[in-house]
Formats: sequence, structure tokens, C-alpha cells
Amino acid sequence: MSGAGQETTAEPATADREIVISRVIDAPRELVFEAFTEVRHLSRWWGPEGFTTTTRSFEFREGGEWDFVLHGPDGTDYSEWIRWLRIAPPERIALLHGESRDDPNAFESVLTFAPDGAATRIVMRTVFPTKELRDEAVEKYHAIEGGRQTLSSLAAYVTDLARKAAEG
Repeated sequence: MSGAGQETTAEPATADREIVISRVIDAPRELVFEAFTEVRHLSRWWGPEGFTTTTRSFEFREGGEWDFVLHGPDGTDYSEWIRWLRIAPPERIALLHGESRDDPNAFESVLTFAPDGAATRIVMRTVFPTKELRDEAVEKYHAIEGGRQTLSSLAAYVTDLARKAAEG
């Protein structure tokens, strides 16, 4: 007999290792999703305020990789690497993100895109290998604010695209 409180889960709790950021974007889900699928879009909005992106290579498919450099406003360059793990258009993208292909501290993010009326709710859930790496990302690299700024840049970019499309 199974009762309340007797359920078990396959994965351990990750609350102390994760960051969850969400935003409602005033654009159709397909357009918001598309902004992640083509490098011509990503290079226009990816990263926190003041950052720019240079792509070295890009292949958007499961198992494909995006190798790029984020250029900080202070002139610092940050090598970055993403492997696309699972792609379910236009609902979900799972990815592994690190400094390089062999980064032992790479973290996994799952992005979900849900309709919210005529808008889209994007949720970015990032799970780090350890609590310490999560805390370092928050304290040293300002990951929460950076994530919010990145989604803000995405929102401004796709809202402008949607407006231009509506104007014909």
C-alpha cells in the first residue's frame, strides 16, 4: 500500500545547486525559441549588459556545439562553450555550458518556453555540479543578475523583431 509521504524521486534535491530565472517576453514562443537556434540571432543579444559575443563555431542540433567568446565591457574576454543536449522545438532546450569542452565545472541548463497569452514565459533552470560552484557563480560572477540581463536583452531583441514583422 502506498500512501502520502512515501514517494521517492529518482534524482536528489538540487535546490542548493541551482539558479532559476524567468521572464515573460512580449513575443510569440516560436520567435523566442528561434532566437536560440540561429547564430545570427544569438550574437545580437547573448550575454549581460555591455557584453558582446564572437562565435568561433556553431551547430544547433542535439550533440552540436557552440564555441564562442564573450567580450566584457572592461575588455576581458571569456572563452565559453555550450553543447546542445536535448532540443524539443519550440518548448525546451537542455544544454551543457562551460569554459571549454573538457571543463569539469560545466553546468547544465534547461530552458523552457511556454505560451503566456500572446507572450512567452521563458524559464532558465541551471544546476551546478556543487553548491560551492553555484555560490561562486552567484557571488564572483553575478550569475543571477547576469542571467536576468541576458533574458532582458533577449526580450528587447525579439520584441523588436516581432514589431518589425508586424509592420511588414
